[in-house]
Amino acid sequence: MAESEEDDLTIRLVAERLVKAHPQLEVDLIQRSVQTAYEELRYARVRTYLPVLMERRAKDLLPSDEQAERIPDP
Repeated sequence: MAESEEDDLTIRLVAERLVKAHPQLEVDLIQRSVQTAYEELRYARVRTYLPVLMERRAKDLLPSDEQAERIPDP
């Protein structure tokens, strides 16, 4: 769970950007990857770059475009 309103906003904005960038992926998958990225970086001393670092880490956790194409739709 996020610690502050600012962190909540950062998580939401990063997730929204990734949902727009990866419409072929499930929103829940993207939200989980952003939350995981946040959990890994939540204690960073310098928080200025937290959104950028979270987005990069969340992208790393998401399946690549090739993998996403192989995921069958329910």
